[in-house]
Amino acid sequence: MEENTLQAKIAVVHGPNLNMLGMREVGIYGGQSMQDINDEIAKRADELGVAVEFFQSNSEGELVTFIQQCRGRVKGVIINAGAYTHYSIALRDAIAASQVDVIEVHISNIFKRESFRHESVIGPVCIGQICGFGSLSYILGLESLVTEQEDPWL
Repeated sequence: MEENTLQAKIAVVHGPNLNMLGMREVGIYGGQSMQDINDEIAKRADELGVAVEFFQSNSEGELVTFIQQCRGRVKGVIINAGAYTHYSIALRDAIAASQVDVIEVHISNIFKRESFRHESVIGPVCIGQICGFGSLSYILGLESLVTEQEDPWL
């Protein structure tokens, strides 16, 4: 695809332990690796005419810094913050300060899991949350950011 046809850039952020996808708790997270998921996202992004960049870290500080650096640089962020979803006020504050549309995604349905996973501290500063659809959660997030539909519930 030629560079001038790209209308936007979306950042995909993978949090802690997502680099172990395909090797850890396959019954919960499936057999796809993080690279498999990134490849699916990149393919769909190309079809939609948007650029994507990928970032993964097991470090809360690195995730915070990356989110801060998205401000003014990307159209939106898809984030699977892993365990940080449930307790990282620093990540929550970085998302709020970024002034970028952020969609929280999860491979598993966090509401069918342990009760501590039911709470998302980042959810209130994201424009939406998608969970329980495996790698399709990321694709749905991508499509949501690209289509920019008005929220019918407001």
